[in-house]
Order: sequence, then structure tokens, then C-alpha cells
Amino acid sequence: MITQKYLDELTYEVVGSAIEVHKIMGRGLLESVYHECLKEELTHRKINFLTGMEIPVIYKNKELEIDFRCDLFIEQCLVVELKAVQEITNVFEAQLLTYMKLLKSPKGILINFNCLNIFKQGQKTYINEYFNQLPKK
Repeated sequence: MITQKYLDELTYEVVGSAIEVHKIMGRGLLESVYHECLKEELTHRKINFLTGMEIPVIYKNKELEIDFRCDLFIEQCLVVELKAVQEITNVFEAQLLTYMKLLKSPKGILINFNCLNIFKQGQKTYINEYFNQLPKK
């Protein structure tokens, strides 16, 4: 069963994985490079994930043909959106929140590898109403 505590621990592991990638690769590379490196790090840590997963959009009981894809869907409960940009904008935050809603995911992380320090300025974590409905432990 997914709990808030489990998601918090999983978030810690995923952010730690991103920090490890950033420590080794540095900043200034393309998002696709960080994506591949993070996939390797998550695999090394035995964390299950889907990558480039198509996100279904249902409107009035009909699935629409909209090409939404999340970078990583970790353990079927945590959406991770990767960036390598000068700054995180509201558009990126809205994108992550939309993916979380469509996937009914309680938590999401936006990670920007184009920064000096992933922990301090390169990641933001988001929760939604699904998270608040989960048991704490």
C-alpha cells in the first residue's frame, strides 16, 4: 500500500539519484543526456519506472489522441519531469501538475539539471489531493 511516508522516502531516493547524476555529469548538457543517466541511476538503485509513458486524456468517456508523455513515472505513483533550462517557469510547473492529475499520481518532482545544486535550487516537489488522501504511515 502506498503511504505518504513511502512516497516521501521514494522522493528522497529519486532526488538523491538526480544529485548523483548531477555530481558526475555537471551542468550544461541536454535534457536527454540527464534522462538517460537518471534511468541508469534508478536501475542501479533498483527503483522501478516507466519512461516516455503516454498519458491518457479522457474526455466524456472518450480517450483523446493527445501526445502527453511524462519523462519518468516512478513505482506507478511518482511523476518526474526533467528539464535542463535556465529557469523553471510556471508552464513547467503546470505541465507536471497536469500529468499528476491525469495519472492520479499523488506526488511529482520537477528536476532542473541546469543549476549549481540540485538539492537547493534544482528540484521542486509537488503534492495534490491524492497525496492528502493517503495514510500517513
